[in-house]
Amino acid sequence: MQSDKDNVSGSSSDDAVKDVRTTAIGLMSGTSMDGIDVALIETDGVSVYRLGAFGSYPYVDELRAALKPVVGKMPLPSSDLDQLVRDITDAHAEAVQDFVGRSGIDLSSVDVAGFHGQTVFHDPENAVTCQLGDGQRLAAALGVPVVNDFRSADVAAGGEGAPFAPLYHAALARQLEAPVCVLNLGGVGNLSWISADGAVIAFDTGPASAMIDDWVHEHTGEIMDTDGALARTGKVDSEVLVRLLDDPYFSKPFPKSLDRDHFDRSCVNELSLEDGAATLVAFTAMSVKKSAELLPAPPLKWLVTGGGRHNPAIMAGLRRLLDSPVEPVETVGWNGDAIEAQAFAFLAVRSIKGLPLSMPSTTGIPKPQRGGVFHLPHKT
Repeated sequence: MQSDKDNVSGSSSDDAVKDVRTTAIGLMSGTSMDGIDVALIETDGVSVYRLGAFGSYPYVDELRAALKPVVGKMPLPSSDLDQLVRDITDAHAEAVQDFVGRSGIDLSSVDVAGFHGQTVFHDPENAVTCQLGDGQRLAAALGVPVVNDFRSADVAAGGEGAPFAPLYHAALARQLEAPVCVLNLGGVGNLSWISADGAVIAFDTGPASAMIDDWVHEHTGEIMDTDGALARTGKVDSEVLVRLLDDPYFSKPFPKSLDRDHFDRSCVNELSLEDGAATLVAFTAMSVKKSAELLPAPPLKWLVTGGGRHNPAIMAGLRRLLDSPVEPVETVGWNGDAIEAQAFAFLAVRSIKGLPLSMPSTTGIPKPQRGGVFHLPHKT
């Protein structure tokens, strides 16, 4: 187990840039592949001074359909890959243009955009992580400097390359009673455990929304189990749940991370639609409980962000299993839909200021690791 003494701030390099405030836009398209989140913040890469506007832009059906055959494939299929990268990038550019128009933001006032790109493959054991998106094309389209490719340097240096929002979680949580745990339920679940002195531990907990979304989509054509309605009418199959939880991932020490499609859910195929949804919800909740057992001390509170917090079945399962209160991040004044996009705005600022994006206790990297690729908005 890595030391829990890696702080988000307090280094001499952090002190050197403190209070040099930067306006940044963050862009996030997660493993759930539902669309693009856009958020504006003001930060020096250490503290967060202002949380600005937020917008969410669903992928069009054609783009989501084009992504499906690529996800989880390595090497990537070559057919039309360049066009797919352009389409993803242009969708982000259109999202930003709509966002600034609706929010009344002058793009010339934005110092940098953090462009995460669309993750399609993540295998840190073989030093591979792949997020699709063209940072130079986006910079040219927006006329704003862009930072992208946040994870590659971490993976190349021996880190897990995920999760990557913990330093932002710690910056937000600085005024909260600690220890506290921020639980992000996107396509994959991850947690950030933050101590009273700002130390951060982070790792992927297991599945979150991706397995449930895929199950529901295959059976109904819908993109999710809205309000957990199917899961709440189904029954958990305990034998299938035990088989799912037998995955060796759960016995691994942290830091650790997962690909979106790591878990084999073929054992769920024998279940009804409702029972399958209920069992996968229980799998998500139990994976968080197993992860909690690895922490150095129980958190005083679990703050849940990401799309999974909108699923009452998941939230109810977490509250049954965890010993501390479980609440959406809105209870402390954060916007759980915006946090991931805000995080990559924050990380873009850290990148351009030469600050680490990951720590030994967040990704297992041997020492604090810088990252990101910077693009000026020259026309291509």
